[in-house]
Amino acid sequence: MWNLRSLSCLLLLCFSVTTTVAAQSTNNATTKWLTLNGDAPLVIARGGFSGLFPDSSYDAYMVAMETSLANVIAWCDVQLTKDGVGICLPDLKLDNASDIDVYFKNKKSKYSVNGVPMQGWFSIDFNFKDLAPVTLRQGVFSRTPKFDGTQQKILTVLDVVGKVKPPGLWLNIQHDTFFSQHNLSMRSFIISLSRSVIVNYISSPEVDFLKSIVSRFNPRVTKLVFRFLGHDDIEPSTNQTYGSLLKNLTFIKTFASGILVPKSYIWPVDNSLYLQPHTSLVLDAHKEGLQIFASEFVNDIPFAYNYSYDPATEYLSFIDNGDFSVDGVLSDFPITPSATIDCFTHLGKNDKPQAKLLIITSEGASGDYPGCTDLAYTKAAMDGADVLDCPVQMAKDGIPFCLGSMNLIDKTTVAQSSFGNIGSAVPELNITNGIFTFNLTWDEIKSLKPAISNPWSEFRLYRNPKARNDGRFVSLVDFLTYAKNATTVSGVMISIENAAYLAKHGFGVTAAVLEALSKAAYNNQTAKKVMIQSTDSSVLKEFKKSQYELVYRVADDISDIESSTISEIKSFASSVIVTKKSVFPSEEQFLIGQTDVVQKLQSSNLPVYIGLFNNEFVSQAWDFFSDSSVEINNYIAGAGIDGVITEFPGTAARYRRNRCLGYKERPLYLSPVEPGGLLQFMAPQLLPAAEAPNPILTESDVVEPPLPPVAKITPTAGNESIAAAPAPPSGQSSVVAGVFISCVAILLANLLIF
Repeated sequence: MWNLRSLSCLLLLCFSVTTTVAAQSTNNATTKWLTLNGDAPLVIARGGFSGLFPDSSYDAYMVAMETSLANVIAWCDVQLTKDGVGICLPDLKLDNASDIDVYFKNKKSKYSVNGVPMQGWFSIDFNFKDLAPVTLRQGVFSRTPKFDGTQQKILTVLDVVGKVKPPGLWLNIQHDTFFSQHNLSMRSFIISLSRSVIVNYISSPEVDFLKSIVSRFNPRVTKLVFRFLGHDDIEPSTNQTYGSLLKNLTFIKTFASGILVPKSYIWPVDNSLYLQPHTSLVLDAHKEGLQIFASEFVNDIPFAYNYSYDPATEYLSFIDNGDFSVDGVLSDFPITPSATIDCFTHLGKNDKPQAKLLIITSEGASGDYPGCTDLAYTKAAMDGADVLDCPVQMAKDGIPFCLGSMNLIDKTTVAQSSFGNIGSAVPELNITNGIFTFNLTWDEIKSLKPAISNPWSEFRLYRNPKARNDGRFVSLVDFLTYAKNATTVSGVMISIENAAYLAKHGFGVTAAVLEALSKAAYNNQTAKKVMIQSTDSSVLKEFKKSQYELVYRVADDISDIESSTISEIKSFASSVIVTKKSVFPSEEQFLIGQTDVVQKLQSSNLPVYIGLFNNEFVSQAWDFFSDSSVEINNYIAGAGIDGVITEFPGTAARYRRNRCLGYKERPLYLSPVEPGGLLQFMAPQLLPAAEAPNPILTESDVVEPPLPPVAKITPTAGNESIAAAPAPPSGQSSVVAGVFISCVAILLANLLIF
């Protein structure tokens, strides 16, 4: 486990490919890369770890150095003060990343920058000593401001070199023309600096600046890089657009040894946020003898839907796609490309797992397709899931099928269908408005379109919109038949909820599940694991005489569990599911500690599975750096759990194969974080407010009365009534081969959008 403060104070497309790198523990140094020189791509930390800490702050730089590859490059956007001191700040306007407006309220200025009027607090209006009281703050409003009050001072370039001591230094000179107009020479500053400091890379979007210094630098020591801005932006020296200059790489080669481009220059994205075919730019640059670096990599801003909100998958598309590799990536979250390069590249789906981890789906690959559809299950199997899950619901005619909610409004387009007027309330289940599965027959339910889940829509994060209503619902028998024939799948998990309510209204869900398992021949085989999961102990007790693994799910966050509770759970279950916060409790999305719930359960021979894992960064604590692989690693390496329940099984499957798990010493970018470590970077007044601790799980919480007998209810006419559950017809199971083989064809067609 690593402690951030101690470190800092010293401190729907899965592109699978491999990598070599000079890292702390890497042992794949013989791999040939598709970069210009055949070496591993570089990780350039933009302003340090600016995705979390204030850009260009000491903490940001130190955490980047300690959690990245050993050869990570520190990026500094150089601004000049009135007295010619070079400082590291991301923008000409100091108020974008500091509290200068608090100290100098009346020093706001207006200048023309490349012909565009700008207002703010500019470095050219202050001597460096004037900036002594100014502290840095997070300039991106969607990121946490919790690290803004720690007196992080503005650093000079020499401060970064002397205090941070980065393995490599990249200076970006964004506005040479502007400084020249105000009698400040960036050229003189850079040349003077180079007499005492090794600068590995100097970039600029201005042709004349690079031309003015090209003869003063040895390209074997310092590489000059021309930075491309937007296609239609005007380069001030030539008065040409950057799009036009892109067509003349031979000209660029006369004054630079590399180019830095926005990532969309390489993998364009359409207006719907889907990838277009990659351009030939990387190959064209390499043919010209130019290194090419890609910029604008962040973990916490939506990128192409094809990447399923997984930043490692995006990096792999740039460095490990089989056709080319960029020579480096500029990132606000350098831990992610570091782990991607060293751990996740050059992996095949058939590579041996490096960790013992059971991957259980949540409604199939429901992060990519509507949950519990043929497409979601097929994608999950292709992505490497071990166990496919089916949350069982009952149709009006007694047929059990897979759907994540008994309320069809949650998971289908029923509200827009001809059944939209039969809504009702179920106070017993705290549902005020619903159209329920038991209100419609199976044929009627199959006529509905599924709806993809968007649990983070309040943050404008949506899942695969092109497939939001794709796929078909499957009966429980068809689901079981498909899973049995899927060679990559080792088992199924059937989830049963609300059984007591259904029994009172004539639906015997546990009997329906047992019958489906028998019909699919699961009751006399051992090749496929069968797991029965429920939050109700009374449900699991109905299956005690079976050979199935009975899984008790603790739905609420807990802080501890009593010994007597564990004994009671063992009387009806053989494994347990707990929430993520029951392992790593958090306040305001910051980890505050770790419980021993997992260890207590495992010491009683109860395997522990954790859910729910998502790829979307807003679902993760800040401590996991907006990276789903970092989060999974913390639960595996830091808490020792036995399995994950996830809506994105491909992410967990790739994590399980990564080579860093086999290293004798884990690099820090694949080591678990110390719970509470980030709190040490905060000023006392900004610490998360203390919340009441989660409750302790007691024996009374898990003891329940037996399920009531299934009521015999006379069917009533009309869809608004709960009908009796007739025996499932003998032809209940449609021919699954036809359903799922055609589904594979549909899936492959849909994957073309990825």
